[in-house]
Amino acid sequence: MKKTSILAASALTALMLCGCGTNGSLSQFGTQHTGQTTTTNTTGSAIGNILTSVLGLDKLTQANLVGTWSYSQPGCAFTSEQLLAQAGGEFAASEIKSKLQPTFQKAGISSSNTQVTFNQDGTFNAKIAGKSWSGKYTYEESTRKITMTGLLLNINCYAKRNSNGISLLFEASKLLTLMQTMSALSGGSNSTLGTVSDIAKNYDGLRIGFDMK
Repeated sequence: MKKTSILAASALTALMLCGCGTNGSLSQFGTQHTGQTTTTNTTGSAIGNILTSVLGLDKLTQANLVGTWSYSQPGCAFTSEQLLAQAGGEFAASEIKSKLQPTFQKAGISSSNTQVTFNQDGTFNAKIAGKSWSGKYTYEESTRKITMTGLLLNINCYAKRNSNGISLLFEASKLLTLMQTMSALSGGSNSTLGTVSDIAKNYDGLRIGFDMK
């Protein structure tokens, strides 16, 4: 009996060390990902933070992109590690997200009304602040660039992995175009969106948008 307990404990320890669990290798990555798995390095918070704050350091395939994603919080990333360091590193990235939070709230963006679904057939369906938008998309894995073409507008953004899912990040002018279009449809005011351009002016190579899970 004692020997059996020791063996069971050893097996459990091995499972914990290899990162295996009962819910599958990617159970918390997106909401519709089946059969397509990737692994995330969770050791070393400094390395992890850089990966989530610099565009292009992660490997995000189109298969990883497919699924339904819901807004969780503002997102941001820099186009290079050098620009991230010049801006003040992870502290700056966190500060930028904090400044964007009230602006997004005033624009009516929340987890319940802002989602996007990327389908395998190259089509997408989205809601931004409750306003529907759909069309076709293409994804360039080498640059992480998504081109979204719909009836309302055509726009580019960049995808990258974050700790809970993915981020959809825009040049400031593109994000403003998206938010102003949705605001106009709802009869809202664009006065609160000035914060977006003000923040972008202070940082070189900054991309801002939405953290999705």
